Amino acid sequence: MGIKPTYIKSLGQELIDKHKDRLSKDFEENKQAVAELALIGSKRVRNRVAGNITRKLNRRKHA
Repeated sequence: MGIKPTYIKSLGQELIDKHKDRLSKDFEENKQAVAELALIGSKRVRNRVAGNITRKLNRRKHA
């Protein structure tokens, strides 16, 4: 099968809620942070989660 988009989104939101200070609007920085914060065995899944986080943070208003 594959990893469902709902899993990517929920994991990304959980990381944003718990570790907002460690995440940024830069994909490369988020890749490293996700690798350290979550136990993800797959590089592809890590990148999808980091991309989802980056997209969410870039779309938010400057609050």
